[in-house]
Amino acid sequence: MKKKTNIKWIVEIVLISLTMSVVFSFVSSEILDGAGYFVAFVLLMAFVALGVVFDVVGVAVTSATETPFHAMASHKERGAREALRLLRRAERVSSICNDVVGDISGIISGATAAAIAGKLSQDLSVSSVVTSLLVTGVVSGLTIGGKAVGKTIAINSDTQIVFMVGKLMALLPHRKKK
Repeated sequence: MKKKTNIKWIVEIVLISLTMSVVFSFVSSEILDGAGYFVAFVLLMAFVALGVVFDVVGVAVTSATETPFHAMASHKERGAREALRLLRRAERVSSICNDVVGDISGIISGATAAAIAGKLSQDLSVSSVVTSLLVTGVVSGLTIGGKAVGKTIAINSDTQIVFMVGKLMALLPHRKKK
């Protein structure tokens, strides 16, 4: 049985992506404007780490099963109901974590790396091509390596990761359902 395309979800995900891209880009630009190398590299690593962490969550949600969370929810463990909600919406959660946050983090970290490379080549009077290759190579390696390690962790510890995210969600104020 084929699932029907959900136009409402597509519009929502486009709007979420647009908003997050603008916010991440604005934050990055504001922080980088006049920042030193240390702050620029910290920002760059923060975007790389954000992409890796959300990739781990997206993989864990698609890998985990509901069974352990039913027992936890019956014992009223904080975060179990939220974890079940994540698992029941695994396709959407994965899309937001892996595609939206992960891809936007990759794009913004690439732009941040390019800005750092440009500043480095200008300040050090070295070839911008060499600097760009080195900086983007390091960022790509950290991102890809981090996601590779993260996927292994996500698959092997899916229940723990989903439960941890469920616990974090339980701390957030909830909307009352009508």
